[in-house]
Amino acid sequence: MNKLYFLIGLILLSVGCAGRQVSDPVFTADGKIAIRGYDPVAYFTESKPKEGDSKFSLNWKGAEWKFSSKKNMEIFSKNPENYAPQYGGYCAYAMRDGETYEIDPKAWKIVSGKLYLNYNEKVNGFWERDIPGNIAKADAQWKVLPKKETNTRP
Repeated sequence: MNKLYFLIGLILLSVGCAGRQVSDPVFTADGKIAIRGYDPVAYFTESKPKEGDSKFSLNWKGAEWKFSSKKNMEIFSKNPENYAPQYGGYCAYAMRDGETYEIDPKAWKIVSGKLYLNYNEKVNGFWERDIPGNIAKADAQWKVLPKKETNTRP
């Protein structure tokens, strides 16, 4: 019986969320800090997620970005589009359906020089089953997803 209630709730939630919402251009779990405070440059330079430090931070696209070092902060500030995750840091797998879900910074992959984050490791595994197809779908959805206007200069 609990499964039935869960399924009914899930269907109602899906129907209620079917309309396009205006999303923030960057995922912030707390409304302020991008990608849960992880350093976006570290994924590229250290091949792993690394927590940022408040003393190395800057604002870009309406969010505070944290870095593990001054060097990484400077690298990002020169060309943030090269290091910021795709789809504003929202879950790449969910974006293929036009949905904006939160992420786990430890569920990630770099593909063709671009950073993709996902909801968790399990979802990351689903996403990896068809990376090219999922990216194509998510790219198309991200282009049409209404986003709030923000200052894009770091």
